Parts: sequence; C-alpha cells; structure tokens
Amino acid sequence: MTAFTLHTPETAPQEARDVLLRIQASWTFIPNLHRMLAESPVTLKAYDALIGLVGQSSFTPAEQQVVYLAINVFHACEYCTSGHTVLARRSGLSPDVIVALRDEREIADPRLETLRRFAEGVVRERGFVGDAAVEAFLEAGFTRAQVLEVVLIAAAKTISNYANHLTHTPLDPFMAETAWVAPGNRGQAS
Repeated sequence: MTAFTLHTPETAPQEARDVLLRIQASWTFIPNLHRMLAESPVTLKAYDALIGLVGQSSFTPAEQQVVYLAINVFHACEYCTSGHTVLARRSGLSPDVIVALRDEREIADPRLETLRRFAEGVVRERGFVGDAAVEAFLEAGFTRAQVLEVVLIAAAKTISNYANHLTHTPLDPFMAETAWVAPGNRGQAS
C-alpha cells in the first residue's frame, strides 16, 4: 500500500497552507481528509470550494446530510460515512434517519426517502436517472435547482470518497463512536 502524508500546515505544500490554517481556525483541528488532500493543493482547494458551495445550496443542513450520507454509503466510504454521521446529528437529522441511511434501509419520512433515492440514483446511473425520477423528485416538493444541487454534492463526495479509497485516510478521533464499516469489509480483520 502506498503511504500518503497527513500534512500539517508546516509540512504541506505552500499552496495548501492557507486552506489548512483556515480550516484549523474554523474547526479547531484539521480533519485527516484535508490533511491528506493537501498533497495536491489544487484538489484540496477544489474540495474545500465545493463543500463551501454546498453550504450555500437551498437544501437545509439536514437535507444536505441525507445526500452526503446516501452518496458516502453508496460509495462505501468509511471515512466520510463516519464523519457525516456526526455532522448529521449536529444538523438535527433524527437518529432513525441516520441509521436507515447507514444501513441502506428505507427512510420512514417519504420526502427524505425520495431525496435519498434520487441522490443514490444520480450517482449509480451517472446522471441518467430518467425523466420519471426527476418528476418524482419534483413532486416530493424539491426544486429544479435542487436537482442540480444533488449533482454539486455528488461532485464534492466523489472527490472525497475516491481520494479516501485511494489513500486509506484514517478516521479522526471525533469519529470513534460513529465509525462505520462498509458492508464489503464487515467480518474482515483490520
């Protein structure tokens, strides 16, 4: 396995240092994902910009977390599923919804289930979900803008999920109680 460096502001390439320092000031620590992405300053900057834009989307914070978790679980990203479980709790998403997302079970709330299914479908079908899926999404009360905002979140999660798979990013301490193991890895020795 190729080892990737978990950079600090002192070890990161110069072009990544300001981003890491800003994240540290905002979060009080630098998540391992960002520390690893600092190896490629342009990738770190792209991910950071996309995540910032998701925060400006028309989805509520809880709805954002539904999309994040649906995509993280679909991609079997243990790091992001573990981290977004914490963020989902902070967003006010109910524990039942979080468990359903992590277990790939139906969400009892029909609107959130439509959001989950649509997000998964967009990723699984690479955008080719068909008009019926878009219409069902709109009929559930979502907007045309939100159709495209699901794509925005998918773009951000594709960067982080794929990067974590390639680099084996270790979980951060804050994720200890929400650690998630992808179904394909369950029962395997660490």
